[in-house]
Amino acid sequence: MTQLHLPHMPNFGGWYTLTHSHVSVLKLFFLYALPLSIIPPMMMHYAGVMYGGQLLPTLTEIQLQTIGVAFFLTEMVMTFVIAFIVQRLGAVVDIKPAFEDAYKLAVVVPTPLWLAPLFLFIPSFMLNLTIAAAAMMLSGVLIFYCVPAILKVEEEGHAMLLSGSILAAGMVVWAAMMYLTLLSWSFVSSSLLLLI
Repeated sequence: MTQLHLPHMPNFGGWYTLTHSHVSVLKLFFLYALPLSIIPPMMMHYAGVMYGGQLLPTLTEIQLQTIGVAFFLTEMVMTFVIAFIVQRLGAVVDIKPAFEDAYKLAVVVPTPLWLAPLFLFIPSFMLNLTIAAAAMMLSGVLIFYCVPAILKVEEEGHAMLLSGSILAAGMVVWAAMMYLTLLSWSFVSSSLLLLI
């Protein structure tokens, strides 16, 4: 069996600690996933208030808050859904990762996607679209680096197969999350307009 020979991630102390330590799911949730998940809805709210219809459709304060809460809750649920899927996908390469490791992978990989909305401080649609695309690509690359490090898959074929499966599942979950967000956006804009 061939060993995986991807270039190694830079050996930052925090990266090594995160990928090689046993951090509980609750600790990862409260100290990593929860704070980062607050960024996208807060930045959408900020952009909606500050730039009106420039970056996002014009919405009221209540609509922005409702959509933000719905998006935040969806993000939180999806971290656990992805972890469950990662754990089940381990069967593709005959491994049974611990839920703790699957959850760690599920929260480390979307880090660029959680940080990308910080660029909403800059009211440029093209810049934010470019940053979002770059964040998606970086998250995809992180999957290929994190699977061997976090799930301890060393054989190259197995690591590539599992990484590809996780990438495909992640794209489906991301699309579902965007659909739910647009659905709540549509519902909130139509129903709250009737109430106001």
